[in-house]
Order: sequence, then structure tokens, then C-alpha cells
Amino acid sequence: MTATILVVDDEENARHIIASFLVPKGYEVIGAATLGEARQQLARGQADIVLLDVKLPDGYGPSLLEETARLPLRPPVILITAYGDIEMAVDAMKNGAHDFLQKPIQLTRLEQSILRAQEVVAMRRELSHLRTTQRRVGSDFVTGSSAVMQALFSQARRAAQASVSVLITGETGTGKEVLAHFIHASGPRAEKPFIAVNCAAIQSTMLESELFGYEAGAFTGADRRKPGLLEVADGGILFLDEIASMPLDIQAKLLRVLEERAFRRVGGINLLRVDVQVLAASNRPLLNMLAEGQFREDLYYRLKVVDLHIPPLRERKEDILELAGYFVRQNNLRMGLNITDITHRAVDALRAYNWPGNVRELRNAIERAMLFCDDPVIDVIHLPADVVRAR
Repeated sequence: MTATILVVDDEENARHIIASFLVPKGYEVIGAATLGEARQQLARGQADIVLLDVKLPDGYGPSLLEETARLPLRPPVILITAYGDIEMAVDAMKNGAHDFLQKPIQLTRLEQSILRAQEVVAMRRELSHLRTTQRRVGSDFVTGSSAVMQALFSQARRAAQASVSVLITGETGTGKEVLAHFIHASGPRAEKPFIAVNCAAIQSTMLESELFGYEAGAFTGADRRKPGLLEVADGGILFLDEIASMPLDIQAKLLRVLEERAFRRVGGINLLRVDVQVLAASNRPLLNMLAEGQFREDLYYRLKVVDLHIPPLRERKEDILELAGYFVRQNNLRMGLNITDITHRAVDALRAYNWPGNVRELRNAIERAMLFCDDPVIDVIHLPADVVRAR
């Protein structure tokens, strides 16, 4: 993400030094020598981040903090002063300053502060508007802007268009079913059924009849014909979650469906043809199960025409703020709240924690924080104790 930096300093040389450092790094820099000029730039909505000197010809720099709070999208403000007034710095941080730097400015320290401010900008943008993306994706899905996730979703879109089998792997809570919904929404089957089956939640004796259906009289209690989920999903997508729990005999029957696009109901003799894209997910290492004889090798390679691995959240922490902002916005609508921001201290805590429960745990942590937050801003005191201790 690039950003526009507004440098408010009455010293032209200071503005020039900062611009010379930031512009080659891809930032756009605009200058203001007075509070009046700064207000004009802010009114135009051109500043993502503000570097603000304390002593200005037409007033006290920190007075601009209160004014920025009334803007539709408040830019983070980094105060810059030559006077080193610690008491003033504390007051400024309480009033919403993002950071506080002393002159002479250490440019590497300035860059670090701006990078943190950029994260806040990205989060506030996520809070400020509803994304308009594809169908279902637009209402309950956020991709993540990290390079690894962007590559993952590019592959997922190709798999959706080709209607091939997909194996989705990743730790619990990383969003495997969410990715499956993304594939459904991104391809030609978007208007067709999406049928999700948790293989671990259905007794092995029942799973076969749930998937393939049965004929009347197939077994005790089968007093009428029942279509299976494969038939219900015809033309659409069948998502098999926790496929590692599927018994070997049913794995063999699933393999035949994938190869022949046909099956028989339990107790049936007629061959039924279906057009179903099969997506499967597992948080268990299937390769290890192959070696132990617990999962069929031929089914494994038939499922993973496209293999999509979702990395744990601890390996893509650059996505945390975007996800947090998304969950705040989602919960604002659901809970009737108006949370508008997260303090930089809370942001630091979110980034420091390793999230063993991944995105699901982050979602729950944000919901918990919002529940106990009486102000429009989430602070570190609202976060779960485990997250706070990681700071």
C-alpha cells in the first residue's frame, strides 16, 4: 500500500529532507508551512498520514489533533518537535497522536513509525466502507493483502473457472471452508448448489447413505428412496470437510465418482450421472496417512488436481489488521455497534500474538473486545488476556 504523507513544518529545509527520504521509497509527499495550509490539504482528503510540527507560525500544532478526529477518515498523526516535552507527548498520545518523534529526526525511526501508521490507515479504510466484490464474497469474505494470500486466491479463481477437484489444507481455523465458498462464488457454478459435508461429524455407517442416498428397502428403516448429497449438489459444488475422517471403503466409492462422474445409490442398480465439482479439506497431514495406509493414495492425487494450502495466521501477520477491521465492520452491523478504530497499543498486541487458533481465534477476540468496549475505539484492555500477555 502506498500513502500520501502531509508534512506540516514551517522549515522548508526540514520538509525537503523528509520528502527526499520518503519519495524514493514510493510515498507521495505534500507540504504545509502553517496550520492553515494543513487544514486546506486535510479538507481535500489528500493526506493518509500527517507529520506535524509542534511550533507553527499560526498556532500550536497538536490543536490539529482534535480537528482530525472529526474527519470522515482520520489520518494518523505523528508529532515532531525539537523541544522534547514529555508531558506534552503524553497528552498528545491521549488525544489520539499515533507517535511522537524528536528532532533531529532519525530517518529510520521515522520510516518505522510511518509503516505502523500505514497499517492503521489500511484498517480504517476497511472499517469505513463495505466492499463490493463478487456475490457472496462481498458480504462475508476478506482475502488478505499479503503476497502469499493474493497468490492463493489467484490459484483458487483458476480452479473455480476450470471446475477441477481441489484439496484445501491448513491448520484449524485458517478458513478452509471460507476458501471453498470463495471458489464457489468465483466460478461458473456460483448460482448452483454449494453442499458442505463435515465427514468427521457424521457416523461412518451413515456417511455412505448421506453422500450417495439409498433406495427403499436398502436396509432396515429405509422405507422410501432418499437422494444423496451428490445428487443434491448436481451442477454445483460438494465440499467435503475433514475428509481424513472418511472410511476407506467410502473413499473407494468417492474415487469412482470423481473418475466416472457416476454412482449408484445404496441398494440401487441404476447408474446415476452427476456433474459435481468436489472440494475437499483437511487439517491433518494426508501424506502421513498415506504412509500409514489410512488414506487412499489414488484418491489423494485425484483430489489434489489443485492443491491450496492456507498458511497459519502467524506466518502472515501483515493480514491481521485487514482481518480485524473486517471483523469490526461485520460485528458493527450484526451487534448494532459503532466501533470506529483500534488504538496502536491494541494493534501492537494483535501483531505480537501468535494466534494458535488462527483467523477463527482472531474473529472471536475482536468480537469479545467489541462486547466489552463502551467507547468507539478498541484498546488493549478490551482484548483477551492471552493476547495482552504476548505484548
